[in-house]
Amino acid sequence: MTQASTNQEIKNNGYFISTDQSKLDYEVVHNFITNSYWAKGISFADVKKGIENSLAFGVYKQDSQIGFARVITDYSRLAHLADVFILKEYRGLGLGKWLMENIMNHPELQRIKKWTLVTDDAHDLYRQFGFQNLKNPEIYMELKKSGSSEQ
Repeated sequence: MTQASTNQEIKNNGYFISTDQSKLDYEVVHNFITNSYWAKGISFADVKKGIENSLAFGVYKQDSQIGFARVITDYSRLAHLADVFILKEYRGLGLGKWLMENIMNHPELQRIKKWTLVTDDAHDLYRQFGFQNLKNPEIYMELKKSGSSEQ
């Protein structure tokens, strides 16, 4: 399991962000991701296993989960940001930006020099945190196995 050594919780105006995986509502996370363009039809078991092997950030309004993101990392050099979402009814409140601020400022991620992200949307949000289009896409490779639900 690849969890942070200490859980972090940040509160703001009735909302909070936590890295405590025991607070996650796996049903909410799975329901969103399995209906997303990037992992349509992914199984509950695969979502849960992915979370367990990542640094996960839950966004909550009181006790209800309203957002999520996870960082797949070695805590040394590399990190991949994945499965970022805020439920539709909570968008436009600055929660996505707040989530990204908390991810990028997390103390255990400060050594990371190379971050990756694959997304069809919210490019302006991610650019605020230094993400940019690949300068040399020809040097990147990927392997997609048949049956993969990932983008």
